[in-house]
This record gives sequence, structure tokens and C-alpha cells, in this order.
Amino acid sequence: MSVRVRKSVLALPLLLGFAVAGGPFMPSAAAQGGPPASPVHVDEVVRAPLSQTAPAIGRVVARKAGPVATRIDGAVAEYLVEVGDRVNDGQPLALIDDAVLAAQRELAAAQLSEAEALIATRRAGITLAEQEMRRIEGLRSSAAFSQARYDDQRQTVAIARAELNEAESAVASAGAELELAELNVYYAEVRAPYAGVVTERHSEAGAYLRTGEPVVSLVAVTELEIEVEVPFMRLGGLTPGTQVNVQLADRSMHTAVVRAVIPNEDPRTRTRPVRLLPQFGSVDTPLAPGQSVTVQVPVGTAREIVSVAKDAILPRGGGGQQIFVFEEGQANLRDVDLGVAVGNRFEVLEGLQVGDLVVVRGNERLRDGQAVIPVNLDAEGGPQSAPNTAQTDNQG
Repeated sequence: MSVRVRKSVLALPLLLGFAVAGGPFMPSAAAQGGPPASPVHVDEVVRAPLSQTAPAIGRVVARKAGPVATRIDGAVAEYLVEVGDRVNDGQPLALIDDAVLAAQRELAAAQLSEAEALIATRRAGITLAEQEMRRIEGLRSSAAFSQARYDDQRQTVAIARAELNEAESAVASAGAELELAELNVYYAEVRAPYAGVVTERHSEAGAYLRTGEPVVSLVAVTELEIEVEVPFMRLGGLTPGTQVNVQLADRSMHTAVVRAVIPNEDPRTRTRPVRLLPQFGSVDTPLAPGQSVTVQVPVGTAREIVSVAKDAILPRGGGGQQIFVFEEGQANLRDVDLGVAVGNRFEVLEGLQVGDLVVVRGNERLRDGQAVIPVNLDAEGGPQSAPNTAQTDNQG
């Protein structure tokens, strides 16, 4: 322990001598009476994939939309919805007058009952004819037996069985007529084939409609897609499952996934329609079919680039760019060569390496080699978060 003390005591005059003589020992800027280190924000130079895109105007389309038609002839008795109403799958939309249809159903039910009663009669006739044939056959060993009478009775049994088959067919026919009549009564209530919003009423109560004529128009607003016309040479980056960015009129950004590329090319524009499944999440204004959206279509295949935050870039005389790099407590100025813009960052062609810390806030009044203190470093020495562009611009 005493040896260590003596070494420290002996080293003290040497350090003071170096300081007096202007040796390598350099006190801090504050100790020298200079300005204190300037607080700055830094950001890291990173490697990231670059996928260049070009905007294309698309539109929102509904996967289900169109008129809901009546399935029977008849007058409209009542409309149950108004334009703008949201309806559920199977919800009644309008009623067709079913007085005649109900009477036809009752008539079909009566005919079915009559046919079923006739079956009972035919079965009883067969039973009676077969009993008579067995009685005649029992006389075969006596003089009272007549072969001709026996043959006639066999024919009578065959006719009775044929009449039963005819009656059974009549029951099947009457049952089908009753089912059709009940189906027509069911169709008198026009129902929504899917959930959606009523966009138009095509007639009013009292109007007579023929089968197939529209009653209302419906659009499924919960089943929306995006359709965008894309030039043929850019379809390579839009295979099914590819995720792209889309922007709504309110400038909010969302994502969408390519569902299908439609093999139908427009010979005038050399474009093909592409269908995207949007992932809008929550939006301030409800979306509507026909609404315009901007789709960022990939121009080419993605590549890896080194990028730097745009807030770190300072103009240099002659059209170049410079950046302050944080190194050993100082902000050192470097000339850089930049490439394409990637959002709020720029591609670095020369001058920086991955992992370099660059000053992105507080760099406007720095001098080359000035002492700085990064205020947004975490416990591991990395930047906690890069300041957003709006904040940086406001502080300029």
C-alpha cells in the first residue's frame, strides 16, 4: 500500500510539469475558461433495405355491391329501409304483396291432402283385390275354380297397384307444388344477401315489379379493396402477398397487401389492374367505394444501403454536403457524398460508416472540433430516439 502512495506522490510533480510545459495533458474546456460543451442530439448511421417506389392513383372498390332484385312478380307492399341504412345479412328490405301467393299455397296444401287420401284409397283397393285373388286360388282343387276368372283377378290386382303408383306420384307432385308456393311466399320478403349500406331505392310502395327487377342497391362497406392500374413493366414487384404503402386523402398512411394481379391489360395505357387488401385500421372519415387513394408502387427490387438522417446534413459551399460526426467528445466535420432520399433519410455513398453517430439537432452553430455532449444516449451509448423532422424544423 505504501509503495502505491509513493508512486502517486512522485507522479504528481510530473503531471504538473507536463501541464506547465504545455505537454500532452489537456484540461477540459471549462477548466481552461472556454465555453462549456454544447448539448446535442445524435443519431446512428444504419444499414437498411431500400425499395424505391412511384405513386399511382387507385380507388377503393367494394367486393360486393349492386342491385337486390325481386324473385317473384308482384306489387311492392312496403319498403322497410331507407337510403343510407346499414343492414345485416338476411335483414328484410321490402315486402311484396303475397295475398295471391298465400292463396296458392293453401290450394297446393289442399291438393297434397287430396293426393295423400287417394293413396289410402288405392292401397285399400289393392288389399281387396288381393283377397279376392287368394279366395279364387283356394278353389283351384274344386270344380268351382275358373282359370279365366283367376286371370282376370290377377289383372285387377296389377291395375290397383298401378293406380297406387299413380297416386304416389300425384302426392310427390302436390308436395313439390306446395314447396314452390311456400318458397314464393318466402320470396315475398326481399332480404339482404349480405351486410351493407342501402345506396338507392329503385321503386316505391305500390309499384308492380317483375321477377329480376331491382328493389334496392346495396354496397358492402366492410368488404373493401383497392384497385390500381399499374404499368406492365412495374408488375414484377407486385406479386401476391407483397405489402405496399397507401395514402388516403387526409394524408394518413396505411398498408395494403397484393391479393391478385388481374390478367387484363389495357392496350391504350399498357396497364393491368391490381387488387389490394387494405389494412386501414381506424380512420377519421368512413371509407366509400370510388374514393381515391395513392399507392406507392415498387419501382424495382430492394437493395441494402447505408443511410443517415436528413437533419444531420449541412450545406457546403459549391453544392456539397457536410455532417458533424460525434467522436471522443467532439463534433468533427466531414464531407459526405449522398445518394437518393429514403423518407426522412438519405443514402450515404461516401464519408460515413455504419455505426457512426452524427449530430442531428444543435448542429447549426457548431464549429469543427467543438466539444459536445449528446443528451439522448442510452445506458449502452446508443441514441434513444431520433428527433422528428417537425421538432427539428421548429427549433431551427
